[in-house]
Amino acid sequence: MSGLRVAVVGTGPAGMYALGHLLGNDADIVESVTVLDRLPTPFGLVRAGVAPDHQKTKKVQVGFGRLLRNPRVRCHFNVAIGSDISHAELRSHHHAVVYAVGASGSRQLGIPGEDKAGSHTATEFVAWYNGHPDFSGRSFDLTSPRVVVVGNGNVALDIARVLTWPVDELTRTDIADHALAALRDSRVEEVVLLARRGPDTAAFTSPELLALTQRDDVDVVVEGDLGDGAEPRAYGDRLKLRLLRELAEREPRGARRRIVFRFLSSPVDILGGDRASGIRVCHNELRDGRAVPTDTTTDLDTGLVLRSIGYRGQPIDGLPFDQRSGTVPHTGGRVEPGVYVAGWIKRGPTGVIGTNKHDAAETVRALLDDARAGHLPDPVDGFDSLVTDRAADPIGIDGWTAIDTHERRQGAALHRPRVKLTDLPQLLAHAR
Repeated sequence: MSGLRVAVVGTGPAGMYALGHLLGNDADIVESVTVLDRLPTPFGLVRAGVAPDHQKTKKVQVGFGRLLRNPRVRCHFNVAIGSDISHAELRSHHHAVVYAVGASGSRQLGIPGEDKAGSHTATEFVAWYNGHPDFSGRSFDLTSPRVVVVGNGNVALDIARVLTWPVDELTRTDIADHALAALRDSRVEEVVLLARRGPDTAAFTSPELLALTQRDDVDVVVEGDLGDGAEPRAYGDRLKLRLLRELAEREPRGARRRIVFRFLSSPVDILGGDRASGIRVCHNELRDGRAVPTDTTTDLDTGLVLRSIGYRGQPIDGLPFDQRSGTVPHTGGRVEPGVYVAGWIKRGPTGVIGTNKHDAAETVRALLDDARAGHLPDPVDGFDSLVTDRAADPIGIDGWTAIDTHERRQGAALHRPRVKLTDLPQLLAHAR
């Protein structure tokens, strides 16, 4: 088969790596790729999830941008599959569809008070300070001296840095202006990170922890039993444990702000009336490698609790869904001939940006195998017209280029990478 027309839904790393493989030399039968995203801007969590002080990580967008400008690619941003265009319609206009929609939901704690005002998911908070248009109108109470983050992965550490770093440093990033203004008025002095298990299984990576230890203006404190058992096998885990033990023995410098790692601690109740005023934390014991709750609890005063316990995939209309794992069932990325998945909706929210490259390669390989075997039915024409008729304000590559140019130009004037447009009317106005 030649003249293959493929659609890729989602423009985060998984979608962009899938696009790269579809445009590669091994995919010479691909004639065109339609790229779609629900948002007016591409690049998914690279734009709206990676911490603003990690600008080197965000540079992957440069290569992704080149892929979008390939003459074989047609972009439709601000177009939602499932509401503007159905899965069946998308499928009928393409030989194959690759869903790379990530995991936009969040896992729940399942404790009393979880839905109180002042209790939020980390997903909401991260999207807010990164300028995601769905969250730009949110507000977070930064008047309490203490913020409690449930979780200890890299996202939890990102949040702790954003809340404790000097605002002058954040002004050199692409953090959203509304978040910058709120952080200038912040009264937060302490961020507590709760970890259910011990330090030997801490979810953050050693480079993230090492970056915290090199600061003089933020104290990093370790609470809880660090244990004296066998050393972890992996070098990165051994390094994390060594750094944590050094921090546990270090005297605080008396900095104005501090980050506290509290291991063997689980939340059991978010306290307060309609609004959170504190969190009750249970002390755990390790038994045969499992964290077992005890009767010992501690109450921490806080007006802001952020739950950072993992992302979760959401069902896609027309596709099967595994509620337990939050993923679409597949075999090597193949849901059925003509329908494929890549990234977190395929494997769950694991890995780093680069993990998606190999993941997407497997998916595209399955797609091309099906095409060469003659398993893909011929599509109908007229998809661009369908988008124009159905979507209220579709944005093409020229619209995104206009947004990108404006943001970078505004940033250059302030010695920043970019100043993000963060609400839909602004984005649409500049796209036009």
